[in-house]
Amino acid sequence: MDKLTPRLLSLYTLSAFCSPVFAEDSDKPHLKQTQPATQTQSEIPEATWGLAGVMRSASVPYSGIDEFSDSDRVNTFIPMLYFENEYVYVKGLTLGGYLYNPAQSDWNVSALTRLRFVDIPADYQNKIGADAADFGLRSEYSYAKHWYGYSEIMSDKSGNWHVNLGTEGEYQFGGLQLQPHASLRYKSKDFNTLYYGLDLEKVDAGVDYFVGVRASYHLVSNLYLLGAANLQILDGSAKDASIITDSLQNDFYVGIGFFNDRDKPLKTALSNKPYIRVSHGWGTPSNLGDILGGDIEDDPYDSQITTLFYGHPLTDELFGLPLDIYLTPGFGWHWSNDNQASNQEYILAIKAYYTISWPFDWRLGVAEGMSYTTKINSLEKEEFKEKGYEPNNFLNYLDFSIDVNLGSMFNARSMDGVWLGYAIHHRSAIFEKSSQYGRIKGGSNYNTVYLQFDF
Repeated sequence: MDKLTPRLLSLYTLSAFCSPVFAEDSDKPHLKQTQPATQTQSEIPEATWGLAGVMRSASVPYSGIDEFSDSDRVNTFIPMLYFENEYVYVKGLTLGGYLYNPAQSDWNVSALTRLRFVDIPADYQNKIGADAADFGLRSEYSYAKHWYGYSEIMSDKSGNWHVNLGTEGEYQFGGLQLQPHASLRYKSKDFNTLYYGLDLEKVDAGVDYFVGVRASYHLVSNLYLLGAANLQILDGSAKDASIITDSLQNDFYVGIGFFNDRDKPLKTALSNKPYIRVSHGWGTPSNLGDILGGDIEDDPYDSQITTLFYGHPLTDELFGLPLDIYLTPGFGWHWSNDNQASNQEYILAIKAYYTISWPFDWRLGVAEGMSYTTKINSLEKEEFKEKGYEPNNFLNYLDFSIDVNLGSMFNARSMDGVWLGYAIHHRSAIFEKSSQYGRIKGGSNYNTVYLQFDF
């Protein structure tokens, strides 16, 4: 099966570095017009953003295979990021860059990549590598006050293509937002053979139908409750395949998310500034808990990584607290050693900083996101081999940091925007709970030192 490709992260990473100023497409609570801010230190306005975690449950249509017969549903935990401006967007596990998006037009066109779930039983997802990344082109047209239509032509990395046509609405009822949607999907013969015949039999082309609704409910401040329910009707060719026993598939998810506070206007300017972070790190076989406890084991292969991150301000408060929140795309270079060739890592995350001003300015930071490596690094190679897993290039990303403002420490105004810090660079698969990460347990850790420059 198709593994997630670098396009999932490199498309947005390149776009975000060049910008002035990433399942389902959206659980976007709202878009609002910005209002004047009373105090400003930056020219960057508050962004439309979000960070969410949902648990998805889907029916398994492949019970015609003997070893699948006892698996009716498959569950997966999905961390999701959200961000949108006039250049790029991040909606759950969809990333896109606008090719045509004039301010006053009802049309837009974008290039995008999206994770597509292939719902086989959890016990077989690591072996088969089920979830796939599609990439392609999307056009949207707003034809009514609350509705727009869209068309997409998409393909996986092997050229198995499909075309989507659909419509989606958006309605607000107090704190509840509903997004009904309906679509059809034309699938090529090769697509149907791979994903509904599992390459065990030939399946002709056909058209699937989808209907569903996504919902978000504003609980308080930046906290939202999320949910969705969807129904898929398989085409005749797919439902007649010998391994398919049900023409109807359903899935739903529930979770929570942090988004802009719907009851407050977006700020026109933020106190936190963009940054560039340059770091270098050394790998360790120790797990995250051991590292946080100070028990750090040396890596016999001396794995090393150099990274470059850009930080784009999203907001400077969360739940009324002074938290600086950033969207931070990054690029990493894994240096070659006796157990690995050099390879690249693409990262996209949302990071929060809390500043403490005694006895000088220092910060605690934490980031959540996603990471894709072009090759499996030696730390993951050894751990997954020992545990009997097939490794996965696409994993969840965490970053824990502590840094100090050099200008504040040395009372030097010229260094106010320079931070010296330590961070843990962490990739993992969330304890076998996520099919998109290969349904594995483990990952890799690097202890890094960095310089971060506000500008």
